[in-house]
Amino acid sequence: MRVHQPRKVALVTGAGSGIGEATARRLASDGMAVGVLDLNADAAESVARHINEDGGLAVALAADISDKPAIEDAVAGLRGKVGPVVVLVNNAAMESFCPFEQITEDQLDRMFDVNLKGIFYTTQAVLPDMEAAGWGRIVNISAYGAQLVEGYMGHYYASKGGVISLTRSMAAEFGPRGITVNSVSPGFIDTPMARRAIEGGDLPIDPARIYGSYPIPRLGKPEEVAAACAFFISEEAAYVTAQLLGVNGGAVG
Repeated sequence: MRVHQPRKVALVTGAGSGIGEATARRLASDGMAVGVLDLNADAAESVARHINEDGGLAVALAADISDKPAIEDAVAGLRGKVGPVVVLVNNAAMESFCPFEQITEDQLDRMFDVNLKGIFYTTQAVLPDMEAAGWGRIVNISAYGAQLVEGYMGHYYASKGGVISLTRSMAAEFGPRGITVNSVSPGFIDTPMARRAIEGGDLPIDPARIYGSYPIPRLGKPEEVAAACAFFISEEAAYVTAQLLGVNGGAVG
C-alpha cells in the first residue's frame, strides 16, 4: 500500500517571471506547495493562479527581499497557509550596467541589499522550519558573470560572487543539521531581465556573438535552470552540497 506523503513546502523568490517563475512551476509539478514571492504583487498572483489552475498548490506573496520584517511576515503567512518551509530557492536579484568609476554609493547599497543581504534575510526566516524537520534544501542562484573577466557590472558581479562564497559557508554550517546548500550559476538565459539588457543595448558587444560562441550556441531557457534547481532539491542529491552548477551552454571563462 502506498503511504501518502504530505507536500513539501517550497519558497521561491523573484518568482513572478523568468527563472523564478519556471522554478516555481517545476517544483509545483514535482508535487510541492510553492510560495511564489515577488516584489511585483500582480506577477506573483498571476504565476500562483496558473499553478493552481494546473492542479498545483501555490500561494502568492509580495515582498521586497531586502526588507527583513516584510520577508518574515511573508514566510509566516506561507507557513500559516500550507505549513513549514523546507525548500528555498533564493532567486530574486537585480542587475545594472555602469562604468566602475560612475557606480554610486546608493547603487552599491541597493545591489548588495537585494542580491546578497536578501539571501541572509530569507534564509534566516525559513531556517527554523528546516532545523525542526531535520531536513532542508537551499539553492542560491548566482551568475556565470561572477566567474568571468567582464566589465561594466562590477557591483553586480561582486554581489553574485558573494552568493557563491556564501553558499559554501552556509553548506558547511547547515550540513550537520540535514540541510544542503548549493548554487546554480546561469549563463545567458532568455528571461525578461536579459531581454531588457539586449533590447536596451546595455551589452558591450552583440549578444549573439556571446552565446553564439558557446558549444551550445543559443540562449538558455528558464526551464533548464529550473531543472538544475530541481536536481539539487531532490532526494537523489542528498549527498550533494556546497556545489556550483553552471547552466551556460558549455561556456568557459
